[in-house]
Amino acid sequence: MEDSKAIIEAIIFSSENPVPIDKIREILPDVEKVEISRLLIELMDEYEKRSGGFLLLEVAGGFQFRTRPDLGHWINKFLKGKPAILSRAAMETLAVVAYKQPALKSEIDRFRGVDSGSSLKGLLDRKLVRIMGRKDVPGRPIMYGTTKKFLEVFNLKDLSELPTMKEMKDLHEEA
Repeated sequence: MEDSKAIIEAIIFSSENPVPIDKIREILPDVEKVEISRLLIELMDEYEKRSGGFLLLEVAGGFQFRTRPDLGHWINKFLKGKPAILSRAAMETLAVVAYKQPALKSEIDRFRGVDSGSSLKGLLDRKLVRIMGRKDVPGRPIMYGTTKKFLEVFNLKDLSELPTMKEMKDLHEEA
């Protein structure tokens, strides 16, 4: 069989989205999951040691090549664009959804002290937030949660990597 590591690398390189181990296993059914994990760790180490323009990272439940964060300025200069920036209101809304999910609009509004309708719409449009369903109470309000794209944008493997409230408080006190 061809070199499994090279195949895994090619699969990840050709994908726009993070590639989960299970998807790689579908392509390479003769390679055990533990072996795929080992090869991914080897690849991640190789790219890290190489100190090139990109890294292989575990993000949003899969693996994806990403530009090294310290080179972002150069990428923006090349693309002649500004990175997409969320407004303070959108960031506050997104934080409430991320930590509270599933979150109701009324809970978000109460926490922020203002109407969050336009922020929620913008986050839905950017696919950072999704509708998770309706709560089984009178009025059946919509419940919101974060998306896989949220994890990708914020470079998180999963929601457990969000800073704790204590870590957030400590950061705020240091600033």
